[in-house]
Amino acid sequence: MRKDALMITSPLFNQTTVTLLTSSTPALARDIDGKAISAQVLDEVREEVLALAGQQIYPALAVLLVGDDPASHVYVRNKLLRAKEVGIRSLEYRLPETASQAQVLELIAQLNADASVNGILVQLPLPVPIDEQAVIHAIDPIKDVDGFHRENVGGLVQGMEVLTPCTPSGCMRLLHETCGADLSGLHAVVIGRSNIVGKPMATLLLQANCSVSVVHSRSVDAPALCRLADIVVAAVGRPELIDASWLKPGAVVIDVGINRIADESGNRLVGDVNYASARTVARAITPVPGGVGPMTIAYLLKNTLIASQLQRTAQARGQQPEDDLALN
Repeated sequence: MRKDALMITSPLFNQTTVTLLTSSTPALARDIDGKAISAQVLDEVREEVLALAGQQIYPALAVLLVGDDPASHVYVRNKLLRAKEVGIRSLEYRLPETASQAQVLELIAQLNADASVNGILVQLPLPVPIDEQAVIHAIDPIKDVDGFHRENVGGLVQGMEVLTPCTPSGCMRLLHETCGADLSGLHAVVIGRSNIVGKPMATLLLQANCSVSVVHSRSVDAPALCRLADIVVAAVGRPELIDASWLKPGAVVIDVGINRIADESGNRLVGDVNYASARTVARAITPVPGGVGPMTIAYLLKNTLIASQLQRTAQARGQQPEDDLALN
């Protein structure tokens, strides 16, 4: 229910009384517009690309796709399209479903050695029996624009300036746009502990001086823990798990989940949050689609620029790129 304040000043006691008046109109959360904010990020990338071109520096992103997974083809096409729009040179490499792990690793080694390539992205999932971890860790960490290499993960925890996973970085931008530049003291709950989203998300929130809790499948009374949070980041991969009963009034909700479900209206995409329920309690919420998704691609391209800068810094110091991950 919407609550409006009626302030009555008493001259006798020189004090103001605040009375809450309830109306029948529910106060629904505002949408956090990931499309609009990602467009801002892409504009920033485009401006930096133009500035670098003036110095005859042309960042390049190599994307490797193995196999014929239809969703992967869509994702790669969208990434390449956005790269073209902002002026980043993109290189697409396709290997057949029958490609061996040795062939994938050989191509990655060639891209690692190519100084004109600043970022390397391997589209996941990879066909069985290719070992995804072996492939991820074969990428030069200073070109790992997904931020999944163990050296980037460790550097993030240590507070170094490294390549950070794109989705958590995009979520942080959404939070800053919604809550302001300073998140200090806010209590954030991350639902899910994956290496791709949950763990790096919690680390970034800690770096922003939030008090952070991570809720997972073994947590006791997860809804009660979430009701303590000013910020809830849902990344658990279960359709519409989190509803209004999990939230305290005024919470900001970032829904990372994207799940396809079938119901009487046909196939539709939903998040990990029950949007219709949660927005009756939350202050702001990301819709699905149109919330976190566009931010992931925007920060992939931003990471390509960061990788380019890290490589130039390392080269200026006369070191091999893999020996220096941090800008001091």
